[in-house]
Amino acid sequence: MNQLDQLKQYTTVVADTGNFLELNQFTPRDATTNPSLILKAVKDSKYAPLLAHVVNRSKGRSHAEVVDAVLVRFGLEILGIVPGRVSTEIDARLSFDTQATIERAHRIIGSYEVAGIDRERVLIKIAATWEGIQAAWLLERDGVHCNITLLFALCQAVACAHAGVRLISPFVGRIYDWHKASEKGNWDEEANAGSNDPGVRSVATIYKYYKRFGIQTEVMGASFRNTGQILALAGCDLLTISPDLLAALKSSTEPVERMLASAEDCNEPAEQPEYSEAQFRYLLSEDAMATEKLAEGIRGFARDAAALDSLIDGLR
Repeated sequence: MNQLDQLKQYTTVVADTGNFLELNQFTPRDATTNPSLILKAVKDSKYAPLLAHVVNRSKGRSHAEVVDAVLVRFGLEILGIVPGRVSTEIDARLSFDTQATIERAHRIIGSYEVAGIDRERVLIKIAATWEGIQAAWLLERDGVHCNITLLFALCQAVACAHAGVRLISPFVGRIYDWHKASEKGNWDEEANAGSNDPGVRSVATIYKYYKRFGIQTEVMGASFRNTGQILALAGCDLLTISPDLLAALKSSTEPVERMLASAEDCNEPAEQPEYSEAQFRYLLSEDAMATEKLAEGIRGFARDAAALDSLIDGLR
């Protein structure tokens, strides 16, 4: 049995891609997208007719509505392949605007429902800012389920738990990148591999915290740099994995073991904190890695959202 099939015994495997033509070979349950992945996909000539068709059918609509139509169309194509859910991301430029995030989320969900998709099959991806988490809190109460992304610190995960969000996506690879860069020439790759990887440790801490308190929010490790990081999190609720790493797992038959305990094994009693806005912002500011990576992630997704805007403008 290959590593991908072994991993599926412990963890729900999610494909991290906008390229829906690649999905069948990996049989993931869910799929996630973001502006960067959609931009990469629409630049591929295979998707040019789909993009042009959506833009042509959206004449007279606002620019933001056309962008959402493109995102939803990719989501619909993905949902025609995977049996589970798709995550569709809110424009990162709205990361500090709670009301605008809510309005955009409702429009996206509405578009899926018009197309005959039950909202239970869609997760709205929102950046893990204070404003984004508050938007998710309100959306969840309206039956719109959320995937909180760009999550790097426990304080973000704690706030998401209290908001009752459906799923969080703590990033592994970007945490690893930050620590490796900060160590410069002193970085020891072997010593920081597997369960000692700082990104892996961060996700494992959040996972154990959630299980300890019986928090229902799903934990989905994301942003992997190598298969070692993935295998070190076998047993996590979900893992979203890029096609190249899915292929690497599929090509190996080395044994895979559960690394994270099941919920029944994580019942240590402890006090569960709840943060005010001031406490959240202070704790986040105390974590240089999380602060820098959150801001960097928002800037990066915003740049790619703007590039997608330009690409669409060229077809209107």
